[in-house]
Amino acid sequence: MIGRNDKAFILIKGIILSLLSIIVSLILISCGGSKEVKKASEESKVAREAFELAEILRSAYEKKDMKELEENSTSNGYRELLTVMKKFDKASLNFTPTWVEIHETKVLLSVSWKGIWTVNGKESEERGLAVFVFQGKPLKLEQIQRENPFRQPE
Repeated sequence: MIGRNDKAFILIKGIILSLLSIIVSLILISCGGSKEVKKASEESKVAREAFELAEILRSAYEKKDMKELEENSTSNGYRELLTVMKKFDKASLNFTPTWVEIHETKVLLSVSWKGIWTVNGKESEERGLAVFVFQGKPLKLEQIQRENPFRQPE
């Protein structure tokens, strides 16, 4: 037989378990959040395009792919690249974007860079900060300000 104290204990245990179940359910429901996905702002899309273009230019430079460099540059930008580029056997560049400024017709992407070049078996390392000036739709390289990573090795 179940005594009076046992019945009270079972009742209290049932109430506590019910309350815990309700609390857990409420927490799970509230953590579910909405399924709404926020759309990226126009500035965010432009910044992402600038980051991607910088990587395309870096990769094309390392591969010495002049066609790719030309396709992703304005005529002035490509002319600037041709005048500053030096011959190398191998190049490895790393870009770290640090700042983006978006103006009406131009996007300025500040990039911290580090590069290793091999010329005639001799390896040299340089680093610096460049500002890529992009313009147009789609973005194209117009100019490189400050320390041009494609001017290396010096």
